Order: sequence, then structure tokens, then C-alpha cells
Amino acid sequence: MGQLATLFEPDRIAVVGATDREGSVGRAITANLLADFEGDVVAVNPTKDEVLGLESYDSVVDVPDVDVAVVVVPPSIVIDAIREAGEAGVRDVVVITAGFGESGSEGASRERELRELAGEFDLNLVGPNSLGIMNTDVGMNATFGPESARPGSISFMSQSGAFVTAVVDWANDRNLGFHNVVSLGNKAVLDESDFVAEWGDDPDTDVILGYLEDVVDGRSFVESAREVSADTPIVVVKSGRTEAGASAAASHTGAIAGSEAAYEAALDQAGVLRVETVQDLFDFGSILAGQPLPERDGVAIVTNAGGPGVMTTDAVGDSGLSLASFTDETIEAFQEALPQEANVYNPVDIIGDAPVERFEEALDVALADPNVGAAVVVACPTATLSYEALAEAVVDLQDEYEMPVAATLMGGSSTRAANDTLSAGGIPTYFDPARAVRSLDALREYREISRREYAEPETFDVDREAAREILESAGRRDTNRLGVEAMGLLDAYGIPTPAAEIVDSRSKAVDVAERVGDGGEVVMKIVSPDILHKSDIGGVAVGVPPEEVGDTYEDLVTRARNYQPDATILGVQVQEMLDMDGAVETIAGMNRDPQFGPLVLFGLGGIFVEVLEDTTVRVAPVSEPSARDMLNEIDAAPLLRGARGRDPVDEAAVVETIQRLSQLVTDFPAIVELDINPLVATADGVQAVDVRLTIDQEEL
Repeated sequence: MGQLATLFEPDRIAVVGATDREGSVGRAITANLLADFEGDVVAVNPTKDEVLGLESYDSVVDVPDVDVAVVVVPPSIVIDAIREAGEAGVRDVVVITAGFGESGSEGASRERELRELAGEFDLNLVGPNSLGIMNTDVGMNATFGPESARPGSISFMSQSGAFVTAVVDWANDRNLGFHNVVSLGNKAVLDESDFVAEWGDDPDTDVILGYLEDVVDGRSFVESAREVSADTPIVVVKSGRTEAGASAAASHTGAIAGSEAAYEAALDQAGVLRVETVQDLFDFGSILAGQPLPERDGVAIVTNAGGPGVMTTDAVGDSGLSLASFTDETIEAFQEALPQEANVYNPVDIIGDAPVERFEEALDVALADPNVGAAVVVACPTATLSYEALAEAVVDLQDEYEMPVAATLMGGSSTRAANDTLSAGGIPTYFDPARAVRSLDALREYREISRREYAEPETFDVDREAAREILESAGRRDTNRLGVEAMGLLDAYGIPTPAAEIVDSRSKAVDVAERVGDGGEVVMKIVSPDILHKSDIGGVAVGVPPEEVGDTYEDLVTRARNYQPDATILGVQVQEMLDMDGAVETIAGMNRDPQFGPLVLFGLGGIFVEVLEDTTVRVAPVSEPSARDMLNEIDAAPLLRGARGRDPVDEAAVVETIQRLSQLVTDFPAIVELDINPLVATADGVQAVDVRLTIDQEEL
């Protein structure tokens, strides 16, 4: 265990606010601790001489060697109680009391004071507004929940205290045990990152589960979880899925990469298995805690019922697993062992009259096949089958082959004893075969996570001072938006751009067009930080011949002024015209998320980017392997690789551009949103044709 070892394994706990009043939280916590805790329980309440048979002390200062103080006093005196605990040398505090940040401005002020006090005394503080904590190894139930958890190897944290009580009750009915349980409360000091790090160092925790509504420090969580998930599975339900965060975005990237996309990307990069339902949370947790990881993706299905066998097959098709192809030797073994009417191919249907011996022999043959990595046993109740005997056989065979097995025993009360036997053997059971397959797929997914190799992001040689000057020039103009006038920002970070200049007169436009266009056609764009979508107002002219450059300049300026009379017009950009034959228009961008920081986006670009939304995101900084994965993930990836006879684009150049953009937005927190659209990709490299960004002047 790490720095929270004493929090979970104390020798002496003081309940500050202990009482014997019926129905009170202080009584419930004291009684729960007295029931099973292996250490000492101390009551602190200056208005009582005795609480539930315990001598009651006026203050925690009067009690020697207290390891953990559980504070359950009125909000108005919580700060005083914690100060006394700190002065007494207590380093671990659990604040049950509500009435802090969740209750308005007065409570928020109180929570800030609590946080400052915790910093002053270097306290490990859980809460406030917490249900409490548990550690089944030492019988510690420092909560006001009605039940204690069963012992197990799963550690569970929840942002909802009520959810903890419901989960413990539900899990006890299903023989699912826990090691540690924490109600996070308001997370004033300790948050999800601290508990992930702690349980990652805990040899008694095999799986970490979490119910989260938000993440306090996104970067800290990603770093902690990424390190821990290499050895310990982490499964999380993240609630509060919403698109609201993207509604006020000023860029394509901001509109697409809202808070939900940030969580999705961050949890994936951290190696966290994200699930959408509580059922999957505990299905995945139980199988990860009880079963080995599969060496292969092939699944064998053994069943006594054709319909459920087909349902299971469909579920395999919907997963990342595959239906195992049996060897000839396996098929011959099935033919010898099973009735003629049986189906010896996968799924193996051993016929409805199968006794336990036929199930046992069929599963034995299936698990011995070299193409099988996992198995699902699907059984319906019949007069010829004993579920209890089947459960024992499945446990024995799983133990012999050390291969993951899930069981679907379809029925009600007839399954209970068998489910208990399977659960004791670490084999999860389900009524729905799709749940069994999803759980096996979680093993496969975690196997891939555990094999990931993390690469450090590359640091390129860039001109940071030139980039800083461009950003500060926006500050001097008192604007927070930049367009093509900021192309130099990309040049400073080594992102290729076409030859271009911004001009403020007709004659200069003609001169520059001759130079950058080499006597040929050019592209011309209005330059205004106030006009975001230039194409929508006719502010972009493509393929302008030399003789029309002057008139086009006048037209673009006139259209812009007619569209938005008060807009700041910096001029017109005259840009080299690229050969677009065989080119693919992509987008590279960034949106700064409040929890996770810069979120880098890549995908299919051009004018339809927000319609198609063929994009993928990563939390910066982005490494080379991660940037390469971004190319693989978009639906338009075949376009990059030469679909329909096209030349493949220079993928290495695209990957490097994503990395350089990642470095730029990591180096400059002032950049809030940024779009390079289009980033034109060809066989010869990439060119950033257009850019726009939003900055936070206070960060400059």
C-alpha cells in the first residue's frame, strides 16, 4: 500500500460526533465499526459520557494514537473538529458531514476553508459529503450504510454515496466481494486519481471499479490510471454524458470535441475500460477479478439449447472476439463423444436431453482445442440436467485448463445453488448470454491494454519566440481570434504552409499574386478575425487568374463589409494554389478541455467536417504511435491509403503534423481552440491551407 495505507488499515478510529441517538448517522457509523472492526473504536462527543458502551471523549486531542478521524458533526463545527484532529497528529480524516460545496455559496466557502486546513496539516481527507469508507480485510465499515460488504479483491470508488449502499446490497446477494470501498463525496482533497494510485500499489486489489460524475484533475488521472492499468484493470461508469460543453465553441474542433469526447479519449488513453451501465461495471469487474486473460480471441460455445446458442453466436459477432474454428481432431472428438443429432461445429449443440456428463465431455474437448481462447457454457433447465453438478464440472475444467469461462444458466430459483458454486470458483454467471460474451470481451480488451507500450511524445526543434510574438500581437490588437494572419504560427512549429502574403491594397495583391503564383492562378481569402466562416459569405476565391486579381481583391473586401460592417478587415491573403489532384482534405485541430487540457483532433476535413464528423481525438501531448492510430481510426482512412487507384498520401507527414500541433498547443496554454482546415495531404507531404484559433489573453 502507499500513502493511504493507514486510512484503510488503521489501528484506532475516532468517530467525532458519535452518538447513541436512534436514527442518527453518528450512531450508525459507530455501530458499524463496533460490529466487525479489528482495531479500537473511540467515541468523541463532549455532550456524552458514554456512547454504545464506549467512553466518550470531549475532543480527539484527548485520545492518543488516533489513525483515522471520522467526522460527523454539524457543518458549522466541522472546521474546528478537523483543526483539532490535525493538532492531535491525525493524518487521515473522513468527513461525512454535508453542507459544503454542494449546498451554495456559504458551503463552497466552508469547503475552501476545509481544503486550506487540510493543506496546513497535510491531511489525507475523504469528502466532505461522503458516505464513508470500508476495508473488508480488517472489518472496517466506517459508513452509515445498512450493510457491510463481503470480502473480495475488487476496490470500488463512487461519487454517489447512495449508489454505494445500493451496490453493496446488490453485490451481497450475488456473492460479489470488495476489498476497499470509498464514497468520494465532494473530493475536496482526495480524488479518483489518489485512489487509483493507491489501489494500483495494493496487492490485495485485483480490479478497480469506479462510478464517476466528473474528474477533478484530468491530467493527473490519465497519468495515474495509465501507469496502474498496465497491471490492474480499471473499469469506470462515467455519467453526465452531455454535448452542452460544445455548444459555445467557435471552431469546428470545438464543436466536435466537446467534454464527452474528451472523457472518451482520456479514459481510452489511460487504459480505462469505460462502460455505460452499472450492470456492465460489475459484470466486467467480477470476470476480471476471477478469470485469467485469454491468449486467443476464439470463443467456443457449448449449449443444450439451439436458440440461446444462436443468441450467443450473435453476441460474439457483435464483440471484438471471434467464433473459434475447431481443428479436424476436435471435430472428430466431438463426433465420437456426442449423439449423432448433435452439432459438432461451433456453437456446439449437445441436444436438450444432455446430462452433466455430456456437458463435461464437450467442454473438455472444446477447451483442449488450440484455437480456443475462452468458452461460454449456455444451459437451459431440463429433467436430465443437474445445474449443481454442471457447476462443479465447469469449475473443475476451468481450473484444469486455466482458460476463461463464462456460464449462462437460464432459469430462476433452480440456478441459485449452482451460481453460488460457480461464483466461489471465480466463474461469473448470467441469464443473458450477451452479457457473458461482453464480459469475455472485456478480458480481451484488457489484455490489449496490458500489452500497450507507452511512447514518450517527441519534442521538435521549433521557434517558440516567433510563435509567442504572433500570439501576443493578437493581444495588442485586443482580439481573441486569429485567422490566416496567424499562419506564421504554424511555420514556427514546422507545419508546412503554402506560399502566401496578406495585402491591404489592390496593387499589392497584383504584385504578390505574380510572385507567389509564379504567373499562374492563386487563391484569395478575406482576412478578418471577426469572420469565422469565410466560404459562407463568398470570402474565398479559388483559381483566380492574374488578370482578375485586382477586381477579386475589391470584391472580397466589399462582400466582407456588406456582410459585417463592423468587422475588422486586415486585408486579403493571396496564396499559392495547390495541385489538388489526388489530394485529401483533412482537418487537424485542438480544443482545450477544462479537465484534460488540450484535446487534439484529426479527421476528414473541408467544408463538410461538421456534417460528417469523421474525426478522432487524443489528449495532448500526442506520441508518434498515438498519432498514427488516429489515422487508422477514421472511416476515411482508405482515402489516405490510395482507395480507387489514388496515390497514397504521405502518412508520415500527417503523423508528424499531428505531433507538432500537439507540441504547439501544449507549449501555449493561451490557445483555447485551433483549426487547420483543410490540411491538404498528398503523396508529397502536407500543406496547412487555412488556420483559425481562439486565444485566452489572460494566459498570454
